[in-house]
Amino acid sequence: MRVENVHINSLGVTLHEWASAEKAVADGRVEPEVTEANGLTGTHVSGDIPAVDLAVSAARTALERSKLEPEEISSHIHSAVHYQGPAGSYPPGYILRELGLAEVSALYLQQGCNGMLGTLEVAIGQMTGASEAEAVLLTTGENFTSPEIDRWTGYGQSYFLGDGGAAVLLSAEEGFAEVRSLHAGVLPALEKWHRGEGPLLLREAEGSMADMAARAEHFTETELSLSETLEKLTVFDLAVIHQALVDAGLNAADLAKVVPINMDGRMIEYSVMMPLGLPMSRSSFDFGRGVGHVGGADVMITLEHLVRTREVEPGDHVLLISQGPGWICTACIVTVTEHPAWAV
Repeated sequence: MRVENVHINSLGVTLHEWASAEKAVADGRVEPEVTEANGLTGTHVSGDIPAVDLAVSAARTALERSKLEPEEISSHIHSAVHYQGPAGSYPPGYILRELGLAEVSALYLQQGCNGMLGTLEVAIGQMTGASEAEAVLLTTGENFTSPEIDRWTGYGQSYFLGDGGAAVLLSAEEGFAEVRSLHAGVLPALEKWHRGEGPLLLREAEGSMADMAARAEHFTETELSLSETLEKLTVFDLAVIHQALVDAGLNAADLAKVVPINMDGRMIEYSVMMPLGLPMSRSSFDFGRGVGHVGGADVMITLEHLVRTREVEPGDHVLLISQGPGWICTACIVTVTEHPAWAV
């Protein structure tokens, strides 16, 4: 869809201690062949800080960087992949309480690693539709310090799981960047890739993320080969990207930067950059390779970095792309219009 009058007013990011892949190899946490192949150099670790508090911290930064008053925010949308609190709790309510925001509607979106762009899609509808929201706060936070999963190996060889938070403050009036278009879709043929063969009624403890990785491996061994699976999702993802470009009135060559989730460099090169006819230098891999895969936060963590360090200039077009189980894919085109005051 083509988007008008939706601006990124500010961004906030929270990242803590950096853990190098080199040390993880030395400690026997990951095989050296893995890091040599995927090109990833490290990730971020937040210890005992809850994921929701990482989201709160990022939101505070976004609010501090903005001239908008808290009372102007009429909607909050939170997304997450991993544990956010006890079953039955409502993470958006906790975040709003910590931020001191009242009389704000709040939604909790679970689209896996596509979550942040998923919240953006919902926010666009709120801002351009019947609710006519003037300002919307998007948040996410992840902490993978958990006995359920190993951040170095638990999600396959293409990702190192990272802890952190990200927040986006959207405005209908002003900001340093415009959202030009957003297109999303689901490829149901690959839904079973992450669901597996298990029952759809809960009869025992819920499976962990590590179980999901095992389910994905089982799918490629019994249902569809890994090469066929990757071919299907690549074709699908590229169609989503193409539509976002068309809706924005742009060609791939017009993109200053392509921002995918933080994953194996080979996947970025062969499934995104080469089909678009763009060199890896136009991707954000050089930065993302050391951040870790922070769920749906990746694309906003990287966008904040590109804007803060002035790697993107006014007039530059940036493609944000993320995916999630289902198989979900969202592509969004953002155009930088000015340097915010917090850019160095």
